[in-house]
Amino acid sequence: MTVLVAGTDTAEGQAAYAYALQEAARRGEELLYFGLSGEQPSPQTAAEAGVQQSYAQPDARGKDGIGDLLDTAERTGASVIVVGIRQRTPASKFIMGSAAQQIILQANTPVLCVKPGMKPR
Repeated sequence: MTVLVAGTDTAEGQAAYAYALQEAARRGEELLYFGLSGEQPSPQTAAEAGVQQSYAQPDARGKDGIGDLLDTAERTGASVIVVGIRQRTPASKFIMGSAAQQIILQANTPVLCVKPGMKPR
């Protein structure tokens, strides 16, 4: 099985990656970093945590990176999807959606939500 993390270059994405590393180590599973934006983390970070890490990214020709992430979760048989979340105001929820919200609502795989500052157990 695989722990799939929705990777971004935000504080939320970095928190999700750190938590996903710990979760993959705890479960004895591989970590699949699905890069939605920004840089890929160093494989050395995962190796130091004792986790095998691989990378995936959205189809460059497509327009739906979140759909690609959800398809990847299904295809790989991911045991959990880890996403970073942040506090949003009611107005921002009304005006625009959230990638994390779309993942939470549409995933057929359990979703673990992480806030910046959360410490893995």
